[in-house]
Amino acid sequence: MKVLAGMILAGLVWTPVRFTAPAAEPPQGRDQASTLIKIPVEYVSVLFTVTDKKNHYVTNLNKSDFTVYEDDKPQNILIFRSETDLPLKIALLVDASASITGKLKFEQEAAIEFLQSILRKGRDEAALVTFDSGVELVQDFTDDIDLLSRGIRKIRAGGGTALYDAIYRTSQEKLLTQKGNYRKVVIIITDGDDNQSKVQSVNEVVEMAQRAEAALYTISTNASGFALSIKDNSRKYDKILKELADQTGGRAFFPFKAQDLSQSFEDIGRELRSQYNLAYTSSNSARDGKFRAIRIVSDQKSLHVRARRGYFAPSDKTS
Repeated sequence: MKVLAGMILAGLVWTPVRFTAPAAEPPQGRDQASTLIKIPVEYVSVLFTVTDKKNHYVTNLNKSDFTVYEDDKPQNILIFRSETDLPLKIALLVDASASITGKLKFEQEAAIEFLQSILRKGRDEAALVTFDSGVELVQDFTDDIDLLSRGIRKIRAGGGTALYDAIYRTSQEKLLTQKGNYRKVVIIITDGDDNQSKVQSVNEVVEMAQRAEAALYTISTNASGFALSIKDNSRKYDKILKELADQTGGRAFFPFKAQDLSQSFEDIGRELRSQYNLAYTSSNSARDGKFRAIRIVSDQKSLHVRARRGYFAPSDKTS
């Protein structure tokens, strides 16, 4: 029998499998035709990055170099591949609050330069979201650089900072519903000082990003050479930005001055083209909707693996 498996998505997949009967005399009273049998096949697919001690990307590893654990139990890796060409869905979130007024021009130019370098026509798409006291979708997903650039240049600073709401709503409303084999990324430029959000906790934000299978990349504007004035709480805010990135498999950047923003964007672009993807079927068959921790370990102790910390299991209550 030939099994035509469905495409593995970058997340949890429920795949109907088609079995086609071999050429033979059909049973009496039945047509000679293929039969569709729906068999549940759930894959957990995880994108991850590997770096060495010097923080250089390592891209020549194989399946045998890794062990994946779910809730500390080893899993059988079924699919393993290098992901250098995966289509991207990038949501760019720009802090437009009053606190970034003096830095806005650098943010705008660096963001435009990044999108020009990373987006491939017909394959990748980006959306632009700004946040101050509220959250605004300035430009929905598109591969049109001119539309995105015009949106970025129109940003004006003023008001408070609804950072958590911006990440939560972008993950829920724009990325959770995106279907297809995409790398979903949220890039946030901010000082991390949330003072307007209805969403109150980092945990809520992380959970929604994990449900959307989105990696958060945060770029802080708190460094001494960057900020117009140093806030007493800047270290606390930077810690929050790092937590958001670490929990979702992204990365936090702390450029020293505004001019270094371009380098942060360049590093993000390089990372998105230097990743691996593995997939496994969980040994835990319960459909309980609970969070399950994921840990990927390399057999080379000198290497550092960065991936999302886990996923939410499917639930019969929502199926």
